[in-house]
Amino acid sequence: MLNFNSKVFLAPMAGITDQPFRKLAASFGGGVMYSEMVAINALQRKNPKTYRIADVRDEAYPVIVQIVGGDPTLIKEAVELVEELGAYSIDINMGCPVRKITCNNSGSYLMKDMPLAREIVKAAVNSTKLKVSVKFRSGWDAHSINAVDFAKMCEDEGASHITVHGRTRSQGYSGNADWSIIKSVKEAVKIPVIGNGDIITPFDAEDMINQTGVDGVMIGRGTLGSPWIVSQTHDYLESGKKPEAFTPQQVKTVLMSHVKGLCDYYGERMALPISRKFVCWYCKDLHNAKRFREKYNKINNFPEAIEEINLYFDAL
Repeated sequence: MLNFNSKVFLAPMAGITDQPFRKLAASFGGGVMYSEMVAINALQRKNPKTYRIADVRDEAYPVIVQIVGGDPTLIKEAVELVEELGAYSIDINMGCPVRKITCNNSGSYLMKDMPLAREIVKAAVNSTKLKVSVKFRSGWDAHSINAVDFAKMCEDEGASHITVHGRTRSQGYSGNADWSIIKSVKEAVKIPVIGNGDIITPFDAEDMINQTGVDGVMIGRGTLGSPWIVSQTHDYLESGKKPEAFTPQQVKTVLMSHVKGLCDYYGERMALPISRKFVCWYCKDLHNAKRFREKYNKINNFPEAIEEINLYFDAL
């Protein structure tokens, strides 16, 4: 069984699932929070930004801290550090398709090098009393689908659970996730399996569970502009409560809370440029969204940004 209070997980997304986003998503209720990906090489260099990403001690809910890297020795050091920094459990990223990650023998590159992947999982498990999980893809490309064998390796080396994204590295985030591969993984191992890929709504989560038998689901891009979807999915799976659409004024309230959280965490100077992508996502299906986005992206001071949000949403 999964050792969490929910079977719905917020996917780790670089530049998105920072502390303000996690705090906001958690405020709606159910769901398990993941950190952004933490690079172990940067931790070794004592990079202040990376340390801050890994530090979850001030958060009132459990946070799974995800690390990424290709050196078993550095993995050991990173695991020990993130444990000190408040991680509830630790996840190893073996699925990131980004070139700068795979070129460093990390992320989804490790699906091509199972001996190295094995040493990394073993090093992490042996370095902490916390549970260690692994997130990976269906394979490197369509000609090397090896998720089942990879899952068995993770299980053999002591992983507490695994998350499978039903796309290959070569797909990136395009095309459709192949849930049949996730099903095959679930049938091949005894540890819990979380399914990831193409879950946008609570109904998608229900479909994945029914089709694959997974123990939990992970939602990534479905949360962009809808951080409440994690909690709504939790409620739907637990009690059958159907999700209600947010009104524009409710969206505005969430957006304002998010912007305030960014400001509190980063300071106004950094928060404004960071907020632009989130503002675009929150208004993606609303009237005159394109015009609003264009205006907001040109604003260079925080009071004007808040005023523009008020003007836009109050006119809807």
